[in-house]
Order: sequence, then structure tokens, then C-alpha cells
Amino acid sequence: MTLLILRIFSCFFIIATLIPFIKWNHWWIRVFDYPRLQKLTIILTLLLLWVVLPHEATQKELWTFLLLLAAAAIFLLIKVIPFSPFGKKMVETVEFDETSSIHILIGNVFQPNTQHPLLIKLVHETNPDLIFLVETDSHWEKGLKSLEKDYKHLIKLPLDNTYGLLLYSKLEIISHEINYLIDPGIPSLDLNVKLKNGKVIKIHGIHPTPPVPTQNPKSTDRDAEILMVGKKVKLLDKPALVIGDLNDVAWSYTTELFLKISEMADPRKGRGVFNTFHAKIPFLRWPLDHVFLSKHFGLVSIKVHKSIGSDHFPISMIARLTIENNTNTKKANGDEKKEAREKINRGLSNED
Repeated sequence: MTLLILRIFSCFFIIATLIPFIKWNHWWIRVFDYPRLQKLTIILTLLLLWVVLPHEATQKELWTFLLLLAAAAIFLLIKVIPFSPFGKKMVETVEFDETSSIHILIGNVFQPNTQHPLLIKLVHETNPDLIFLVETDSHWEKGLKSLEKDYKHLIKLPLDNTYGLLLYSKLEIISHEINYLIDPGIPSLDLNVKLKNGKVIKIHGIHPTPPVPTQNPKSTDRDAEILMVGKKVKLLDKPALVIGDLNDVAWSYTTELFLKISEMADPRKGRGVFNTFHAKIPFLRWPLDHVFLSKHFGLVSIKVHKSIGSDHFPISMIARLTIENNTNTKKANGDEKKEAREKINRGLSNED
């Protein structure tokens, strides 16, 4: 029985390590992008169990599983290291400056959650310049009404379909657009915000649909929306931030492609994973809520905050607009640009 269990679990997690290489958009393929750290932990445990538990495996079978599991562990470790203090930073750390910095708080509040006071308390404790919230309906809009006293610049799109958006800002919003890039029921924001020193930056706030069988069985729409925003950032070539719950992990192929297409940087790299989901299941956690920076910014700080009753933890970031280039970005090659165009076209045409 011990040997059978080891065989089954080992085969499953070896295959689970390989599945993300398949570029199909089906949810049951893409779901394997998420638990990279969990797979690494389990595979290392399996390696240990093959060595210490008594079983009747032949030497050939034993060494076959040990080598395959070790190869999977090494591969996952290589992929995890960039999201640790041992990895190379994409965004350099800079000192805080009151006039050229922006402090943003991002949170998926989980629409049925009614613990509005927890979020209000967090806002008072952290005092961000701008708050971007998703999954907000009319109940959340009413529950957060007291914030409007300090946050005079508002964009409110409460919806009952879990794709409502609320944005509160102390900084002046020069202009904004509400876009429906892929789905007529899923809005995104495109705004120009003036910092205290008078400089204007672009902020894109998005919350694309996840690839799950209950909402969207494929990642086509999500991937297309993320990459469309990436192309807009690159074409604009001005100080920009992309923020929100992207329903994609920081290490997925789509997110890596987004970084190359947009030539933006992920502040997690070289610092840590900063998991924001699932707030109520400690072992099943990964980074779903993001803030990406263009080459014009340095990072002052990034932090995941305590629970507000949601299935996501809020995350905040302080970025500073600088003269120097404080990022180590990547560029897309010809094949990657072609692939991004194809993904966007499939999303726009509702193709699989």
C-alpha cells in the first residue's frame, strides 16, 4: 500500500510540474500555473518519503522516481528563486519623497463580505493616496461612504456581478476612462493622476475574469485583457502603473509575456512572493493581486496587510517617480509579440 501511494502521488506531481508547459487555455490546464510553491513542498516531501519509508520498490524504480522528482524540484526551485530575496530585483529600492511618491492600496474585498469597518480601519492606519477595490457592489459603496470625507476624487462602478470597481484618491484625477476591453460586463479603469509635484502618471486598474468552470472555462479573455493593457502601456511610453486582481499568478507565462510586451517590472522579484490569495486557506496561497511599474519608478515599499474578511489580503505599494531608470525590464522578441497579438485577437473575437 505504501508503495502504491508513493507511485500515485509521485506520478501526479511530476505530471503537475509539466502541465503548465502546455499552452492550452482550458481552466484545468491553467490551474496548474498557480500552486508552484505547494508543488515544490510536496515534491520535496515525496523525495524524503521514498528514501525513509519501507517499501518493496526495485532499485531501478526507486532511482527512476528519485531522479524524476529531483528534476521537478530543481525546475520549480529555479522558478521560485526569482520571487525570493535571493533573486535579482526588477525594481530598485529608492528613498521616499513626499512630492514624487504615490502610496496605493489594492484589495479584492470579496463581494459577499460585510466587514466594511475592517477595511476602513486599514485605510486609517495606512493612509494611502489612492485606493483601488474590486468585487464592490452597492453595499460596499454605502459601507465605505465615510472614506469620501478624505478622498475627494472618486470613480465608482458598483456592480452585482463581482466585477464592480471603486477608486478613492487624495491625488487629483486629471482624466479617466472606463473601458470594457473584452467583456461588456467587466470594466477596467484608465486614469491620469497628478502627483504632489505636478507630474502626471497613468494608472490602469483591471480585474479580468479568472479561468474557472463556474465563470469562464478558458483563460482566453483574461490573457487578452492583460496583454491589451500591456500594449497600451508600451505604446504610451510614459510613467505608468498597472494595478488590480489579475486572476493570474506572478510567475505564469501570461504574466511574463505581459512584462515583456509592456516593458514593465514586477516589484516582487528579488523581494518575496507576497501572497494575497487565499486568505482563509494558508496552504493554498499565491500572488493574485498585483502592481506593475514602468521604468520611470523606483520602489519605496510593498506590503501585504492583515485580513479584511475577504478571501484576498489587501496589498499596498509606495512607488516614487524618479529621473533615473530604476528597473531591469525585459523586451519581447518577434515571436512573443506575435503570440501576444494572437492572444488579444482570440479574446476580441471570442475564439477558443
